[in-house]
Amino acid sequence: MIKTNWITYNWWPENKYTIWKNIWHIAFEVDDIYKTCENLINKGVTINRPPRDWYMAFIKSPDDVSIELLQKWEKLMIKEPWASMENIGSW
Repeated sequence: MIKTNWITYNWWPENKYTIWKNIWHIAFEVDDIYKTCENLINKGVTINRPPRDWYMAFIKSPDDVSIELLQKWEKLMIKEPWASMENIGSW
């Protein structure tokens, strides 16, 4: 299950789509961040910031908005291949 956690908002419109654009993103809590990321990869989605820390990952929407994925409930054990995955692009 994916549940919306919060939406952040870019209060500085003059910075829209500049270096500050990642202030504006949406976050979802997921039951198992590793399974969620694996399912997304299998569907062709790039994981820009893998869940190396068991807790948080980032992907991007087709229109370049960052989407944060957060582990719901308790922390998971840090495991491969996630622990050694590099960031891809920006997030």
